[in-house]
Amino acid sequence: MMDFSPLILSLRLSMVSTVILLVLAAPLTYVLAYGRFRGKILVEALVGLPLVLPPTVLGFYLLLVLGPDGMIGGIWQAISGQPLLFTFIGIVIASMFHSLPYAVQPLRAAFEKIDPRLLETAAVLGCSPMAAFFRVVLPNARGGLVAAAVLAFAHTMGEFGVILMVGGSIPGKTRVASIAIYEYVEALRYHEAWQLSLALVVISYVVLLLVSYLNRGGRYGA
Repeated sequence: MMDFSPLILSLRLSMVSTVILLVLAAPLTYVLAYGRFRGKILVEALVGLPLVLPPTVLGFYLLLVLGPDGMIGGIWQAISGQPLLFTFIGIVIASMFHSLPYAVQPLRAAFEKIDPRLLETAAVLGCSPMAAFFRVVLPNARGGLVAAAVLAFAHTMGEFGVILMVGGSIPGKTRVASIAIYEYVEALRYHEAWQLSLALVVISYVVLLLVSYLNRGGRYGA
């Protein structure tokens, strides 16, 4: 019988990382879209870096940062007594770094399409930038939020290099669908690879259909 646990793990990873990523990416995108500060172009380039970096390169640096001697991994291990590498939490963090630009880009497109007069009116009425973010920007960028969630979710479902570098292939913990497919093909187990690949295709197609349905007749920010 086919083992679908890697697919279930991929779905769990995608859902957890997407939710956390949206919470972090939305305010970051708000600052990038409307903020005026020195070094903004450097921050924008840094956020977009995963788009052009080979996944193995990003995975290697995350391996160092999340390791016991790394900045994040060292702090985590000092607090929890547990390592970050080769754990589910570790691949969640890695996925968030890798998928960050896929969430930021549609969000920024949605934010920048909002009528500036709405923000000006909010400022005149005494809304702080934070209040304007929650009361004006987010409600008028629902389409962008949906697009960001779907792109981040779909991108995480297909991640391979970064996950393999940071999490390895531990059944039930870090062996996601993409890694399982690679291992099936390497072992010439094409039938299992075909089944798991087909399941990923169906899930990805259904997700895109859902987005098309939600955004029918609308645009980012509409």
